[in-house]
Amino acid sequence: MRPRLLPPGPWLIAAIAALWLTGCASAGSSATRYMLPEGNMGTTAAGDSAEHLLLVRPPRLAHYLDVDGIVLQLDDITLNEAREHQWAEALGRQLERGLRARLASRLTDTRVLIDDGKERGTAAISLRLEIDRFQGRHDGLAVAGGQWQLRGADGRLLTMDGFLVETELDADGYPALVRALGRSWDEVADRIAEAVRRQR
Repeated sequence: MRPRLLPPGPWLIAAIAALWLTGCASAGSSATRYMLPEGNMGTTAAGDSAEHLLLVRPPRLAHYLDVDGIVLQLDDITLNEAREHQWAEALGRQLERGLRARLASRLTDTRVLIDDGKERGTAAISLRLEIDRFQGRHDGLAVAGGQWQLRGADGRLLTMDGFLVETELDADGYPALVRALGRSWDEVADRIAEAVRRQR
């Protein structure tokens, strides 16, 4: 005797429809992508006749920051990479380019170039950075932290220091977080520019 197949009830049709709609929604959704703001650039950069030369190496990022998603620190030990809120360009490249622009506007007598090993001079100073924090935090702060070194043209260490900048968000959400991280990067540029001035 063959079992009878009962027609699907309304609950089954509704469940299948919900699953189908969920699949369509997740397949069609895309991540929102963010660029760091240009920040407080101030005056224009120096030209070829600038008195000084500063070479900036691309920063070394902590492994957990070298990802597409914006990182949130959920508590004292838990980190989360956002899936739907991502950097539009690799974070390291944004930080390096943004720092060069910020330093060029603060050091108006200095040409600030990327350190690609080609541009050397007796008066050149090179900047090396390690970034171990660049994230939102559960207490409503945007945090930038790491270490930097200034070295002479001969590679000799001139000065080094650590930094930890915490900036309060103006509002909830990822746009406010990205803008606050940009302001943190402004403060890092201020501190490095002052250290460069002291080496002259």
